Amino acid sequence: MTVATTIDPKQVHEIIGRHQLADGYDMVLDVNKSHGPWLHDAARGEDFLDCFTCFASWPLGYNHPGLNDPDFERELLGAAKCNPSNADLYSREMASFVDAFATHASPEGFDHHFWIAGGSLAVENAIKAAFDWKARRLGRHDFNDDVNDLMVVHFQYAFHGRSGYTMSMTNTLPDKVGLFPKFKWPRISSPGIEFDLDGNISNDVAALEAHALAELETFRTRCPAGGDKIAAVLIEPIQCEGGDRHFRPEFMQGLRSFCDRADALLCLDEVQTGFFGSGKPWMWQHHGVAPDVVAFGKKAQVCGIYAGKKLDEVKENVFVRSSRINSTWGSNLVDMVRSRRFIELIVEHDYVNNVAARGEQILAGLRRIAKDSGAFTAPRGVGSLLAVDYPDGEARDAAIGRCYKERLIVLPCGPRTMRLRIPLNMTEAEANEVLNRVEAAAKP
Repeated sequence: MTVATTIDPKQVHEIIGRHQLADGYDMVLDVNKSHGPWLHDAARGEDFLDCFTCFASWPLGYNHPGLNDPDFERELLGAAKCNPSNADLYSREMASFVDAFATHASPEGFDHHFWIAGGSLAVENAIKAAFDWKARRLGRHDFNDDVNDLMVVHFQYAFHGRSGYTMSMTNTLPDKVGLFPKFKWPRISSPGIEFDLDGNISNDVAALEAHALAELETFRTRCPAGGDKIAAVLIEPIQCEGGDRHFRPEFMQGLRSFCDRADALLCLDEVQTGFFGSGKPWMWQHHGVAPDVVAFGKKAQVCGIYAGKKLDEVKENVFVRSSRINSTWGSNLVDMVRSRRFIELIVEHDYVNNVAARGEQILAGLRRIAKDSGAFTAPRGVGSLLAVDYPDGEARDAAIGRCYKERLIVLPCGPRTMRLRIPLNMTEAEANEVLNRVEAAAKP
């Protein structure tokens, strides 16, 4: 058997690069020596402070002591030795995960679940659930009925993935979706909040919201295909890839009211914002506006959707009719076992309140640094989801490079935003170290 650790770390990029594009980080992850928020580079022999968390997908840092539990390790190894088609072949391990997720992650009243591998496919199946629901609401029950006039309303700066349906709605960087055929579904302006250095709203966001909602109504009343063909309104509670753009609860309530009038589903993409990362199980709970369908992934380890009672207005919805939405593996049993353990640890150690406190701590520090240095503006965020703006993309990219030299990993998003994605179990001392390194890298 080949033992991976016999490979010289300095050869990793060369070996991988022989067979695929290998233009990621120049470090080599040591999965054994990395610990907490510290990512160990096997090539340099150095630790990096991780505010990247694998694009907000790794919730509790590296090698959490709770993962050394013998029962968990036994279950994980057992799951790793097989790869069952979970959609049709059930196990005790799967049942334990489903129960934990439904008990601690799913909000009350959202009893329908669907599991799959990949955030894009989670969003894709949320949209399929909406299309099926809307078609049947319009009286189209024959599977040969033409439904090509159905559509999904989405927003400027959205990123929902790179699969079939989702590419028609993603509109951040052109290289993500360009030269691929897409549906021409309605795209609405995005009334994001602009923040001052103290966290106050500094733009006339109410006017932007009114404009966006007016666009929705205009499309509905003037659409040549008929305004009753809107199956769903899809939005991220924070547009992360689009520049960490936040929305007010008033706007989310406006979308809820529109969906109720238009007989459409309100679908939320919480692939990046969900699963306890905001200091609540789901970002939409900060807004207090309940959706109909939510797509999740990343930190949850398992991707999928959960849905509420509005779907039951259609008797044979996709959660009732067999195989309307499905995949071979129905996610992955190893991921389910790991996800369940993460849920147990999050609940046991109250990491939800911890990440809320660490988010407030880092946000306060970012505001202080912004005022002292003038290097960046608009510090904002909640829980693990934090960001600042630089004057332009070039200045932002240079700042991210300086952070890397300080052994701090952060991410770009939008035209000029630098974002931080911290683990839920980051300590107060580690959060202070994040701020020390951000401040050291703030200016050239």
